[in-house]
Amino acid sequence: MAIHTVENTHVEMTQMVMPQYTNVVGTVFGGQIMSWLDICAAVSAQRHARTPVVTASIDSVHFIQPVKHGHIVILKSQVNAVFHTSMEVGVIVIAENPLTGERHKACRAYCTFVALDLAGHPTKLPELILSSAEDERRSREAHERRGIRLKHRKEEESSSLG
Repeated sequence: MAIHTVENTHVEMTQMVMPQYTNVVGTVFGGQIMSWLDICAAVSAQRHARTPVVTASIDSVHFIQPVKHGHIVILKSQVNAVFHTSMEVGVIVIAENPLTGERHKACRAYCTFVALDLAGHPTKLPELILSSAEDERRSREAHERRGIRLKHRKEEESSSLG
């Protein structure tokens, strides 16, 4: 079994929405969802890297529908693409009403992680083995998003110098 396949980076986490995670209208704080999705994505990233990883960015976070107190949150992640020392992980968040079993997509995001060596320096990642047309599509789209992220970062750096 190849260790660096997309399939081996799949993670599914489950959380129950308790009162401390909700705001005054009984829905989960966006920051709480982001915390959970960062953890889920980090597990995917570390499964691929087999070294420590750190979050470099979280982008394209879209809160689609609210998640209510008492619901169950299911987070699913996988590595979409590997670059040199960084990788993109896609995360989807699904809310489930435990009384009816009804589910809806609540949030999605793309996280970028950097792999570190034991001294804390960025380290080269192993190649991601793409096994399906879906894996190839996700990788291609991740490379496009990376180009946009790098362009925005360069624009931000140049505007902060002026």
